[in-house]
Amino acid sequence: MTEPRKLHIKSYGCQMNVYDAQRMVDTLAPEGFVETSRVDDADLVILNTCHIREKASEKVYSELGRLRVAKDAAALTGRQMNIVVAGCVAQAEGNEIIRRAPVVDVVVGPQSYHHLPQLLAQAKAGGRALETEFPILDKFGFLPPPKPAAIRARGISSFVTVQEGCDKFCTFCVVPYTRGSEVSRPVAKIIDDVKRLADNGVREITLIGQNVNGYHGDGPDGRPWALGTLLTRLAEIPGIVRLRYSTSHPRDVEDTLIEAHRDVPAVMPYVHLPVQSGSDRILGLMNRKHTAKDYLEVIERFRGARQDIAFTSDFIVGFPGESEQDFAATLALVTQIGYASAYSFKYSPRPGTPAADLRETVSATVMDERLVRLQQLIDNQQSAFNAAMIGSTVDVLFERAARNPGQIVGRTPWLQPAHVMASDAIIGQVLPVTMTSLERYSLLGNLTKPSLSTPSIAALPSVPSHTTGA
Repeated sequence: MTEPRKLHIKSYGCQMNVYDAQRMVDTLAPEGFVETSRVDDADLVILNTCHIREKASEKVYSELGRLRVAKDAAALTGRQMNIVVAGCVAQAEGNEIIRRAPVVDVVVGPQSYHHLPQLLAQAKAGGRALETEFPILDKFGFLPPPKPAAIRARGISSFVTVQEGCDKFCTFCVVPYTRGSEVSRPVAKIIDDVKRLADNGVREITLIGQNVNGYHGDGPDGRPWALGTLLTRLAEIPGIVRLRYSTSHPRDVEDTLIEAHRDVPAVMPYVHLPVQSGSDRILGLMNRKHTAKDYLEVIERFRGARQDIAFTSDFIVGFPGESEQDFAATLALVTQIGYASAYSFKYSPRPGTPAADLRETVSATVMDERLVRLQQLIDNQQSAFNAAMIGSTVDVLFERAARNPGQIVGRTPWLQPAHVMASDAIIGQVLPVTMTSLERYSLLGNLTKPSLSTPSIAALPSVPSHTTGA
């Protein structure tokens, strides 16, 4: 019997990269690869890279330096280790990686990972392989998916890609250049994926895409379906009890999506809706195509559909030309909305993007100071949101055993970890939990007797708009 080859994959960045990493593992499984958590044991190491974060390419080269040592050590024992750089840094800087890093055998962009077996064969034959061109898509404008058997469940929750690419061209963002134009998968293919996952024990699906609410896949009726229509259909699949989606653009929130939040219990009341800045002037420089007022109106449309809906967002601090007045507008927006959580980052230029040429930069000292103030405000809001859960009875989808013996951990509708003392027989079930305390970001509670009902959505906690902290 042939000894399985071991694969170690390290994924950086967004949920799409996590999903792509899983699909790469699935693609390579028929080639005899099994995952390992140890680099030193691996016959194949894949760095699945992200170009969004600061100094992304430098981090890749630093990691490749460490992998060179591991590859040399493997060679001394007579074992060949292949190294692949995949993802958005590979797409943007493929030729440079080949030039600077002889240790790399294969460079593959995010549109081409399904060709990994062929690329590895090419490298084994004596040539280094590079594939970063945008491929010829199928008749639906999307990459051919892996064979059905390659789609495997990984626990109670799973990602499913429905859309890829972005046409918004925000001036700070590389996604249109590394992921290409917006394309959407046909509804029938998504339904097949979700059914297969449900049959394998998945209970929660998160639909993902660079601009997921720009989804416009061909429906079985011959017409393009919007994201809200797709969510409504997926909620009908037996076994699927929760649906989420990420990441959305404020300009593409259609009425069908609002209606799905209002009418479909499986659609969770938790929306990641990046705004980036509260200043209209900065939003214009970012080419975000919305104003702060537009964003607030979208928030109110969601809240009009569900009173318990909560929001997360992304913010960039120190975008070129950001004044103290502009930053104050961001703090005011955050204070007005009240987020359950949010991500905030210092601006860093991405080569090839229009913002990289802007000269009116903000000093590192000022960016650091502003980031601290913003994160303090966001942290205070998140703490208030979590603390407001104490005393409430909330439905929790249980996912796995926790670190502490006898504890099972699950997620609330708002993605908060919730721990209870119970048998692992509850994994995969949605059960009401009365929250008793909070430890950092995790809730602790007790299973509630089935005869007790959960509160109405009007009674569930929200972040007060007067939260302060800046």
